[in-house]
Amino acid sequence: MTQTILITGTSSGFGEATARLFAARGWNVIATMRNPEASNALQLGDNVLVTRLDVEDLDTIEAAISEGIARFGRIDALVNNAGYGLFAVFEGASREAVKRQFDVNVFGVMDVTRAILPHFRSNRKGTIINISSGAGVVGFPMASLYSASKFAVEGFTEALGYELSGLGITVKLVEPGGAPSTGFMARSGSEGAPIPVATDYYPFLEHIGKLYGGMAGGTDPDAVDKVASAIFEAATDCSNRLRYIPTNDIRPLMDARRGATEEQYQDLVQGIFLPQA
Repeated sequence: MTQTILITGTSSGFGEATARLFAARGWNVIATMRNPEASNALQLGDNVLVTRLDVEDLDTIEAAISEGIARFGRIDALVNNAGYGLFAVFEGASREAVKRQFDVNVFGVMDVTRAILPHFRSNRKGTIINISSGAGVVGFPMASLYSASKFAVEGFTEALGYELSGLGITVKLVEPGGAPSTGFMARSGSEGAPIPVATDYYPFLEHIGKLYGGMAGGTDPDAVDKVASAIFEAATDCSNRLRYIPTNDIRPLMDARRGATEEQYQDLVQGIFLPQA
């Protein structure tokens, strides 16, 4: 039987590339986005259903799942990809801005997952793949809110996997590094109102701006395709593997976070992120 996957956030970037890959590999794809009328990129054929799903709107979540099941008979896998990054000095971010970051990146993931679990339980089968980030493992300055949201996704996914392990449902994480070609950073900068910055932060911001500008040149140019391939592997390798790191740009920091002592790790990241005297 042809398998079916539901993917959130498919209007561009990782989501669009993943939808294209699964469709090319013969899967049925439920490609969801907030505004499908504005995108014709995924009109690929009869095995692709493009429909609306806004992770902040519970009615659209339920409707997209029901429409997908009505079209293809069942859903076998879910990719929680929709998200955005709020990059700013924390002090300047309003409570509303913080709340929206978590509404999309955390509560949206939870709401879509909760909505599909009865279907997966009834089938005694399903795979949930949550898209995290290197910033969900390493705290990045100017990304404290984004990092916090992805740290939450990491903990949620790991714990949820234990709850669902006896029900035939597997839960996995894909942890990309930098991916400038997705348009994610440009899109993130347009989300919400500008965030004010106190002048006391200016010296640090100047340092971080130069640092991140240099890092951008070292990001993986093939990140989008590598992430889509990692998602496909996670959906099809029939393993209980939890984490997939598709790009090498973030790997040294993640290896240090997970493999070094706390003192070694702090020496490393402070040497990178803090201005040196």
